[in-house]
Amino acid sequence: MDEKQKLDELINIGIAIASEKKLGKLLDKIVEEARRFTAADAGSLYLKEEGEVIRFVVSQNDTLRKRYGMSGEKDNFLSFTMPISRENIAGYVAASGTILNLEDAYEIPSTYPFRFNKSFDEKTTYRSKSMLVVPMLDADRETVGVIQLINSIDENGEAIPFKKEYEKLTFSLASQAGVAVRMAQLREELQSSSLEMIERLSVAAEFRDEDTAMHIKRMSSYSAIIAKNMGFSEDQVEKILFTAPMHDIGKLGVPDSILLKPGKLTDDEFGEMKKHTIYGAKILDGSKHNFIKMAEVIAISHHEKWNGMGYPNGLSGEEIPIEGRIVALADVFDALSSKRCYKPSFPLEKVLEIIKKDTGTHFDPGVTDAFFKGFEEIMQVYDKYKEV
Repeated sequence: MDEKQKLDELINIGIAIASEKKLGKLLDKIVEEARRFTAADAGSLYLKEEGEVIRFVVSQNDTLRKRYGMSGEKDNFLSFTMPISRENIAGYVAASGTILNLEDAYEIPSTYPFRFNKSFDEKTTYRSKSMLVVPMLDADRETVGVIQLINSIDENGEAIPFKKEYEKLTFSLASQAGVAVRMAQLREELQSSSLEMIERLSVAAEFRDEDTAMHIKRMSSYSAIIAKNMGFSEDQVEKILFTAPMHDIGKLGVPDSILLKPGKLTDDEFGEMKKHTIYGAKILDGSKHNFIKMAEVIAISHHEKWNGMGYPNGLSGEEIPIEGRIVALADVFDALSSKRCYKPSFPLEKVLEIIKKDTGTHFDPGVTDAFFKGFEEIMQVYDKYKEV
């Protein structure tokens, strides 16, 4: 590969890395591309965390994948943290910001401060030999993490030392990766804080009690799971996750005397309660942001029914926006399976019986199918955010 080809390859890798927005997938992509570029049999990635530690977050190994299959490789991966110390290889690179190119990890000179930990090799009967370990730096030249490449493979399938030319090229790749990782981390932190703010506002809008926070987490997660099992893209699933919590934002306009009434509502009170769909749409109306626009659609449509007997507009079938149909089922499932000020929780068997019975009248059959397709994951959410 000549210099121009190397440069073109680096540019293409940089584009591939920059296009991946999800942190987990980005980290896998970085190791995958670094291994491909250097003909490495295996590779791992460590991320720097607070407290001067690095966390082992990615492991890829072609030999173990072929020997045990994917599950075998996954079984041998266990995320862990270790101090940024010059006594271990990854810690040394993280602390010093230097590149290590070792011909044989088992024969590190005694004058070096670090040693190779053979425990993984002993457990898997793998033989780590040549290693190229490179720091990932962000735009401020701060260490973000460490890429560790193992066993460069020649045309005969034998492990050989990593070529000297790979050092500069891999460092350049790692620097691109470091900036991309930092951006992905900031993006996830922003998304997390935004979701928390939405949840807090949604809690304030609803029942004004401690159980509401768990209700918001459950029903929004249920909605995302249903959307995923209906074939929505990752971005669409994420939008549902972020906007579903605002489905009842209009309850800010409903008096506490109605929201918190322990008994059955009168016709007039129920009429006032139904207006929360309209209030919610008005609160969210006029935004230029797609998230808020979707939230407005959900707020106005999540009480419509498949048979046209819902409110506020009596829409039926596919006249009801798909987001509203999804949230309708997620919200009802959570309402029935949870305690409320006006009722106890129903047994799960009865809840599922009601959902099946109301499919085709209240619920879109396609949404119900997706609900049951993802039911195992839904129950994991149910258990995780269970009411005390």
